[in-house]
Amino acid sequence: MAEEHEEMLNEDNSNQETITKVTGMYKDWFLDYASYVILERAVPAIEDGFKPVQRRIMHSMKDLDDGRYNKVANIVGHTMQYHPHGDASIADAMVQIGQKDLLIDTQGNWGNILTGDRAAASRYIEARLSKFALDVVYNPKITEWQASYDGRRKEPVNLPVMFPLLLAQGGEGIAVGLSTKILPHNFIELIDASVKHLKGKRFTLLPDFPTAGIADVSNYNDGMRGGKVRVRAKISQHDKNTLTITEIPFGTTTSSLIDSILKANDKGKIKIKKIEDNTAAEVEILIHLPSGLSPDKTIDALYAFTSCETSISPLGCVIEDNKPYFVGVSEMLRRSTDNTVQLLKQELEIKLGEFEEQWHFASLERIFIEKRIYRDIEEEETWEGVIKAIDKGLQPHIKHLKRKVTEEDIVRLTEIRIKRISKFDIDKAQQKIDALEDQIAEVKHHLANLIDYAIAYFERLKKEYGQGKERKTELRAFEDVDATKVVIRNTKLYVNREEGFIGTSLKRDEYVCDCSDIDDIIVFTKEGVMMVTKVDSKTFVGKNIIHVAVFKKKDKRTIYNMIYRDGKSGPSYVKRFAVTSITRDREYDLTNGNKGSVVWYFSANPNGEAEVVTIMLRQVGSIKKLKWDLDFADILIKGRASKGNQVTKHPVKRVELKEKGVSTLKPRKIWFDDTVQRLNVDGRGELIGEFRGEDRILVITQSGLVKTIIPELTTHFDSDMIVLEKWIPKKPISAIYYDGEKERYYVKRFLIEHEGKEESFISDHANSQLEIVSTDWRPMADVEFTKERGKDRKPNMEVNLEEFISVKGINALGNQLTKDKVNQISLLDPLPYEAPEEVHADELDVVDEETVSVDLSTSQNSDNSESNSSSKNSDDEDDLDVDDKGQVTLF
Repeated sequence: MAEEHEEMLNEDNSNQETITKVTGMYKDWFLDYASYVILERAVPAIEDGFKPVQRRIMHSMKDLDDGRYNKVANIVGHTMQYHPHGDASIADAMVQIGQKDLLIDTQGNWGNILTGDRAAASRYIEARLSKFALDVVYNPKITEWQASYDGRRKEPVNLPVMFPLLLAQGGEGIAVGLSTKILPHNFIELIDASVKHLKGKRFTLLPDFPTAGIADVSNYNDGMRGGKVRVRAKISQHDKNTLTITEIPFGTTTSSLIDSILKANDKGKIKIKKIEDNTAAEVEILIHLPSGLSPDKTIDALYAFTSCETSISPLGCVIEDNKPYFVGVSEMLRRSTDNTVQLLKQELEIKLGEFEEQWHFASLERIFIEKRIYRDIEEEETWEGVIKAIDKGLQPHIKHLKRKVTEEDIVRLTEIRIKRISKFDIDKAQQKIDALEDQIAEVKHHLANLIDYAIAYFERLKKEYGQGKERKTELRAFEDVDATKVVIRNTKLYVNREEGFIGTSLKRDEYVCDCSDIDDIIVFTKEGVMMVTKVDSKTFVGKNIIHVAVFKKKDKRTIYNMIYRDGKSGPSYVKRFAVTSITRDREYDLTNGNKGSVVWYFSANPNGEAEVVTIMLRQVGSIKKLKWDLDFADILIKGRASKGNQVTKHPVKRVELKEKGVSTLKPRKIWFDDTVQRLNVDGRGELIGEFRGEDRILVITQSGLVKTIIPELTTHFDSDMIVLEKWIPKKPISAIYYDGEKERYYVKRFLIEHEGKEESFISDHANSQLEIVSTDWRPMADVEFTKERGKDRKPNMEVNLEEFISVKGINALGNQLTKDKVNQISLLDPLPYEAPEEVHADELDVVDEETVSVDLSTSQNSDNSESNSSSKNSDDEDDLDVDDKGQVTLF
């Protein structure tokens, strides 16, 4: 190694530094190392989908394959002849292949991808190639070979894999300067996509994980850089105090998942009583909740604060022509499928050559024996004479052959034994030749119709190996979980109103409410200043605090009612407003901005309530009317920056609450978004109805369970839900079900007797099942009977369920539908019925928050009334939104 040394002297001769230039081998070592890691260790090849260690393991297993299991330790030792690294890396790579249950038939403890348990030592577990691997991975005749690292053996450059193996197994690796993360896909869907590609049709590939779970792939981006897949555990409500996790996100284990839940509990993000892990062959984690805690909110909290929801960023990177190549999964599949077609073509061409060679020699053998040419060599004394004699004897009979007869062919003829000649059967020989001709014709047909042959090949793989490989991961769009709405309020908030401090450490001061450490707090002061700040141990927000609460972002239903004096001696104004979005830690002046302004009256109303207050004036001058009532229901709800309506220009003595109000907002419209299986108020999906405080939702499942629930947006719904609508208490539910014990169909009509209680309305026999259910007032059903042998099919029967049975209790058996065997029951259009209108006490008083108006000129204080002033500040501030990190987003 050449090294150059160069010395430099500082101005101070007493100090010396030596600078060494890096040259020679050092100069290229890092690049060589990076290239080696990328090409030889971390990134799979696009041709066969294997990393080098995986390819060498598969090659070694083929070397050792005799149909029986081999100790993994033996396979690892054999692989070390090809792989220049330690046995541990080979064993780990082999276990990972085995756990994917595709290429290796395993025996023994190979670990558990669900629990994270490691495999037993390699000397205790065994393996052999699966039938699928033997079918699609190997063909020595079309394999390109190279010398192994020590030159003693030959190893494949790439294995002739005729299947999109990389996409089926997935792949992950971290190299020097780059990485790859290719997610696993479904076996059957990959084959279907390959067939579509061969037919010239479009296809879409989406990941499917061995741990199942639920995935949102809306941002998958074809598996390329910049994409993202959100994966969630499958969580269901076992009972009102227990949640069950039955599937976990890809990349997690039951152990890591439980650890994340316990950490979230310790931090106070969620609250659980205890957790049990009953996982064996299937995942089963039981989460026991304290009584009184909402299971639906806890499920959302698990998604928000634990590993029950994870985000995976795919990155498609493979090796092509000894260089990294960034590519999407669709292009990977197209490349793999086209490569499979070429490999199939090579196989067919090799088969065709072999069949033609067999046909050629079989024809020669028949001529040689049938024409008794072997007698021509009896008098020959030299080997050259024998060859020439046979060649001369064959010439008159070989015009139909497809190639010339070579000396090698003649030598093979001389090797035929006398016993075989004596037992030669011309008919059997001709049958063999005819069979070979049929095989040759078949192979030529396949070559002429190569795409059809490839399609049939993929369909055969699907038929032979696709059983049990159905999709495991459910694909569904996720609704974002608002962490502030589901976090457990584990901290107490206090306020010192006079001094202007709020925080969680002011335990000697006034208690406000429970909060969490990620909440925002909204504060209003006597001077008419508003601020929203992050909860902390102690924060100064301004003296003379009149209201403090947890702030709900984008909350349009909380309405603030306020009366204030403008400046030291100005008129008083009334205003109603909502606070939907703000800039955190910024002070907002809710008055007209003049110094000395003061708030006379303030209230916060969660449902837009409008109270009646009494205005009392000071005795100044010749004021005739010193007292009158003001109803906030007459005030228009505007932006927080509006000036408001003038109440009076005279000095106010005080404002007193006279009468509590009712909501002035319209009933809340609620929709159900089937895509994300959640309720919303944003107009997504199907409108369920308009809901007031006492209204509930009716839920019926295919398993025969019925319940009514409060329409909370955090509610989770079972996958077998078949009815979701606004509940009308007096509207009967009609059902036809099959009773497993009596083996008869029954009809029943009933009303919900217990609000909020989940009840079963079919018998609890294992074979009982719900056929149809209807919430129409007058439902009709069509019954189709089974045709019996030797008899005509009984005509269909129409059933008016209202006339068939009266409304009874939910636990009643019902009336028997028929004794005949039923083939199918279906609902018909209901009979016309005019449903009674719903009447609510507050209906006449309800006004829309967008259309409320006021004309104070008609009020008792008409002489002091004044039209609304224009907003003193720009309303652009209402377009600012604050995320959980305190950053402002314009939307």
